Amino acid sequence: MAERGGQPDKDQRAQDERRGDEPSEDESRERENEGLRARLDKLSNALDAQQRDGRKSSGAWLGQDGAGPSPGSIGNAMSLAFRVLSEFVAAVIVGAFIGWWIDRLAGTTPAFLVTFLLMGAAAGFWNVYRIAIKPPGSEGR
Repeated sequence: MAERGGQPDKDQRAQDERRGDEPSEDESRERENEGLRARLDKLSNALDAQQRDGRKSSGAWLGQDGAGPSPGSIGNAMSLAFRVLSEFVAAVIVGAFIGWWIDRLAGTTPAFLVTFLLMGAAAGFWNVYRIAIKPPGSEGR
């Protein structure tokens, strides 16, 4: 083997490749790519099978077509429900407190309490209505 500065000569490398002593870089890359493609195909098939099995096992509550709620939709619905509940309850409590406070200062019967309690309930319903008529996707506006 002829060497120049510690590296094999180009001609020597070409002869080795022709003889088949060492696979060329292109051949080894191709083999590596084929192996990676095979692994990717195997993993893709396994993932598809697992997703099919998951849809079949949970198909009882999803409906006949297996299309259920999106992953984040249940969380979004719960968030909206808690928001509606808190808006309504807060309005009623604030109205009742203001009415009670005015009754206490004025020394009257619970007339202001009942009046402001009803006004708080009306404000709570109005807040719930405003939330309900908002088009989907306009959360940031």
